[in-house]
Amino acid sequence: MYNHHVSNPSYKNMYSISVDFLQASPQCCSRQKVRGWEHMDKNAIYREILQFIKEGVYFVDTSRKITFWNNYAEEITGFSAAEVLDSHCYDNILNHVDEAGTQLCKTECPLHKTMDDGLKREASVYLHHKKGHRVPVVVRTFPTSDKGKIIGAIELFTEKKRPSELQHDIEELKVLAMTDQLTGLSNRRYTENFLSSKLVELEKFQVPFAVAMVDIDYFKAVNDTFGHDIGDQVIQMTTRSMTNAVGAEDLVSRWGGEEFLVVFSPIGSKNLEQVSERIRMLVESSSLQLDTTTIQVTVSIGAVIVDKPVPKETIIHMADLLMYQSKQKGRNCISLGRM
Repeated sequence: MYNHHVSNPSYKNMYSISVDFLQASPQCCSRQKVRGWEHMDKNAIYREILQFIKEGVYFVDTSRKITFWNNYAEEITGFSAAEVLDSHCYDNILNHVDEAGTQLCKTECPLHKTMDDGLKREASVYLHHKKGHRVPVVVRTFPTSDKGKIIGAIELFTEKKRPSELQHDIEELKVLAMTDQLTGLSNRRYTENFLSSKLVELEKFQVPFAVAMVDIDYFKAVNDTFGHDIGDQVIQMTTRSMTNAVGAEDLVSRWGGEEFLVVFSPIGSKNLEQVSERIRMLVESSSLQLDTTTIQVTVSIGAVIVDKPVPKETIIHMADLLMYQSKQKGRNCISLGRM
């Protein structure tokens, strides 16, 4: 059965918004400047926002006629707005049933009850998809009122996921939290953790490794001349050349802006010089072809071999100093060190 309590504060905040923009007719909507959206209808702005939230949302009036249906409602149910607007929620559309198989839309309609008593409700039900199958969802209903009078109701519904699907989503979120969105490389947060694990290996098994700081030369000039969109493409081009220059066990990460940090698996001085030079050469020989010009960049590299346990901050600082040494030598070169 439906209960009369909604504990999630986000829904409370969402529905503290006045019904003036949720249910008002176009004739009574005020026109004003809203957060820089000059002269746009305030109701239209909020309805546009509701179109893109990741939850099914629909409004009904007191006759239970559907007056709003957002994009995510279509994604969950298969029914488009054109198919449901101006029909009634009991017109063989969602046909909610509970665990016992009770047809809620006919005998226990939550929207109807919410309009009767003004109470919010929440429950787990199964809705009817356009293709015929049942979909488990959590539904929440809220009354809408104008000057103290209930004039309709709102239902939100979210698809319930199986534990395996939830676990998959959690794993995807973990990956996103550790990934740079522009390049697909590991981000700074992940790299710091990875570097800590390499230090543990070094202390336990005496396995040396190396770290290189790589910075794109004169990158500000690229952004100033061609714009940030082209600058992003240059970063992506540089990323691909760098990852193609290193081994499968090496980590190339975006440290910030046009800076990258590379953590190499067990490696000696000679090999470190070779792979650093390969990175420099491949970036230098890469090019981004535009309509009227070709963009090429170079990188300055500072690389340090770590063969004794030291704080990771010290390693990064040393690699950074060596990278700036390369800048001072004229850029497009490498500087090597050892800790």
